[in-house]
Amino acid sequence: MQNSSENLTISGEESRSALAEKLPAQLFPPPSVVWMAGAAAVIFFLCSSLRHALFQSTAWDLGIFDQVIYLISQGKAPISSFLGFHIMGDHASLIFYILSLFYKIYPDVHWLFAVQAVALAVGALPVWSLANLAGLNREKSAAMAAVYLLYPVVFNINLFDFHPEIIALPAILWAILAARLSQPWRFCTAVIVILGCKGVLALTVAAMGLWLLLFERESLSGREKRVKRAIALFAIISGTAWFLIVTQAIIPGFRGTESGSIGRYAYLGNSVLEIAGNLLLKPGLVLGKILSFDTFKYLFLLILPVIWGLSPRYLTPLVGALPTLVLNVLSQEPFQRSLAYQYSLPVIPFLLLAVISKEEGRRKKEEGEEGEKTPITNYRLPIPNLNAPKTVIIWSLIMFLLLGESKDFWLYLNRADTAPASREAVSQIQPQASVLTDNRLAAHLAHRPKIKALSQISSEADAVNFDSVLLNLRHPWPDTKQMGDRTANYLKQSPNFKLQYQKDDVWLFQKIGENR
Repeated sequence: MQNSSENLTISGEESRSALAEKLPAQLFPPPSVVWMAGAAAVIFFLCSSLRHALFQSTAWDLGIFDQVIYLISQGKAPISSFLGFHIMGDHASLIFYILSLFYKIYPDVHWLFAVQAVALAVGALPVWSLANLAGLNREKSAAMAAVYLLYPVVFNINLFDFHPEIIALPAILWAILAARLSQPWRFCTAVIVILGCKGVLALTVAAMGLWLLLFERESLSGREKRVKRAIALFAIISGTAWFLIVTQAIIPGFRGTESGSIGRYAYLGNSVLEIAGNLLLKPGLVLGKILSFDTFKYLFLLILPVIWGLSPRYLTPLVGALPTLVLNVLSQEPFQRSLAYQYSLPVIPFLLLAVISKEEGRRKKEEGEEGEKTPITNYRLPIPNLNAPKTVIIWSLIMFLLLGESKDFWLYLNRADTAPASREAVSQIQPQASVLTDNRLAAHLAHRPKIKALSQISSEADAVNFDSVLLNLRHPWPDTKQMGDRTANYLKQSPNFKLQYQKDDVWLFQKIGENR
């Protein structure tokens, strides 16, 4: 076994956990990787904050989560006026109660942007550790961390409002690292964090446990085998149990009905259990979905950023990603198969692990059974390959530019002309006023018990049920443009409202005679 400060490799006779005990410092990323993750966190935070400042954030989902976290911090029931029910009836995200502690310090949506940026960026650290633990040298491990940070979904999800499952992304990676090091308490802690982020991630936890139980086998001591078996069983049991508790008790209890996501799979049944039964008993119902061009396109784009590092022989880590892939492929909503949204997030850890597994297998083959390295014939070829880390990073950067949503900033800037007027109008709305507005403006008015989007009213006459109505008629939300125009015309004629503010096609109507 080679043992130097620059390279950490493992012989076929030595387990990862035994090596970790001997060389714990080797498993902590070097300063260069920490600085890279820190820089990414700053960039992520600035991008999401700028998007919000330009009034491009939305009620779905930033406004919803900002509102309920604020209500929790104020000791009030987190009943979203957008959803109309307790937030636990949405995705059973217990993590909101932890996030509300930041709002107790100071209630501001930028806490969510900061948490999201740090959570996404810090995932690069366990990626480096997993790569280094697999025997990749520091340069190759750093390249894998860069691949993670440049993976398009990571940036895209940061740019799309806020979602609690981003906290689960680094937790999944830390859980895998803890499992490979036979550290049960760290593994269990990471699993609890994952389960608290979003109910459906329980399926990912259970699948991860199945992968660990069936495919993560090494030459281990008897104690290590028992620990890893216990870890795997804990993931399977806790994931399965939590999924049943969430779908059969928590969500129906707080919502009054099954999860709203059920409608995306209506062709399979009207409940979680019915859908699960039909998947097992009537596989023909989904065959057309699985074999469709839409599915192949989605899977191709998903693996394209790391296609250079995948091999059929080393795809077993993707067992952990199967629940996410199945849910996305079978959904009737196309956005679940888009890299612009959060739905593919749980796939990333297992996709990167498949790449690392291939590189680990190649390293062992090159070293041979006795640990003697064989020549690397393709080291200098300018193709994406971890033997040429710079080429891999260039490939990742190209994929980031092609599939990332950074180009949306040009669209944001085209709408920036109304941002100052929107900011002035928002400042004139009293904190306790009930508000009707559009999807983009709503994200700036969420710290109040009652706020709704134009898409939630049946006619313009419903505007009389609110204290304030804020509209951007120059850059309206596309789906409610006509409703916005009708509402503005209605309120101009209403004796109960006055036009409080008008500039750059931003209109603020306020009810007359209200004590604000």
